[in-house]
Amino acid sequence: MELPLFQVDAFTSRIFGGNPAAVVILEENWLADELLQAIAAENNLSETAFVITHSQPFPLRWFTPKIEVDLCGHATLASAYVLLKYYFPAHSQVQFATRSGELIVGRREGELEMDFPARPGERIPVSDEIIAALGAKPTEAFLARDLLTIFPAESEVATLKPNLELVAALDAFAVIASAKGDEVDFVSRFFAPRAGISEDPVTGSAHCTLIPYWAGQLGKDVLIARQLSARGGELTCEIKGDRVLIAGNAVEYLRGKITV
Repeated sequence: MELPLFQVDAFTSRIFGGNPAAVVILEENWLADELLQAIAAENNLSETAFVITHSQPFPLRWFTPKIEVDLCGHATLASAYVLLKYYFPAHSQVQFATRSGELIVGRREGELEMDFPARPGERIPVSDEIIAALGAKPTEAFLARDLLTIFPAESEVATLKPNLELVAALDAFAVIASAKGDEVDFVSRFFAPRAGISEDPVTGSAHCTLIPYWAGQLGKDVLIARQLSARGGELTCEIKGDRVLIAGNAVEYLRGKITV
């Protein structure tokens, strides 16, 4: 069986920037979960998205090399890029059916904008375990799907050297480290060793928690964010009640077929 495969750099306007995601196109039915996971492991990217194009909203699932996840921003952006460029170029937006509900991605001023559920965190104590895992003491901590930790300066986030074994032992899917930005509204880094991702280059889903926090802190509805990974990436963010809008560019790196 041959399947179309694309690799797209998301949240960037330049190749080799942002966060790379694989997008595999399926026509009508899901393959066996074991095969989907094996394809994701073979791709060895932080996320592989699988999209069924026969029905709308388009069924969409995301796999890391180790597990299936309930939400992935950059692979959703990459999937929308592929569908709008190659499969449905006349559409202004696409709708996906996912484990996190219906997600909409539309064209907006040269970018792609995702409409995602907000995931505000609940404040928790900054424990000794959190401090040990990050190798530094955040000023605040909030728990949603991910553990959001807040630092007083961008430089502290940039220089963090977390202990990934201890990060994986924390009671959260992943850990976000964030601070007010020097040149943008806020910056972040994202560590997800439980999912087989030491550090994710640019993480759309993390901004479901970051946007509500920073919108409240800064008193702004529209914010510019930067993720401080080696590849780096920027996102335009907006709070809309219990939803967040996350926009960015995408660039195609690879197009071909896989045989399974």
